[in-house]
Amino acid sequence: MKRARLGAWAISLLVAGSAALAISGGLAGPAGAAPAHPAAASAPVKTVVLDCPGLPALVRPKTYILSCADGYIQLDKLSWTSWTPGLASATGTLVKNTCNPSCVAGHFRSYPVLVVFWGQATVKNHPGQHCYTRMTLIYPGARPAGLGQTQTVSLPTSLPA
Repeated sequence: MKRARLGAWAISLLVAGSAALAISGGLAGPAGAAPAHPAAASAPVKTVVLDCPGLPALVRPKTYILSCADGYIQLDKLSWTSWTPGLASATGTLVKNTCNPSCVAGHFRSYPVLVVFWGQATVKNHPGQHCYTRMTLIYPGARPAGLGQTQTVSLPTSLPA
């Protein structure tokens, strides 16, 4: 606990010290001259997840469609515990239509699921965005018939032009 407090305190001190030097001109170099090549401000890269073609890129979505053609399988009530450039994780519910006796007359069943988006690629036609390339679903309890405890699938990496 002391180590964590010391780390936060040290970071605060460094930030305050750097700000004071910048304001007083202490970082400007000899005789107050500006640097020869100022650092270019780079826009932060946005990490997104893509689902169905034609839909916009998503950040921390509450719902994610797995079955784009008919919408009968989706992740719902997603609660994100992390969203970093290489890994995102959430808890939620997989909602699946039984399609029995038909998809129109089927019933929707819900299963608790842990969702992990991982891997990283540049979105093919949006260079300022990175997207996750894989998704792993982990079923901690009941799961749809025919599925194992985990399921990993590839995710789309391009948006419509």
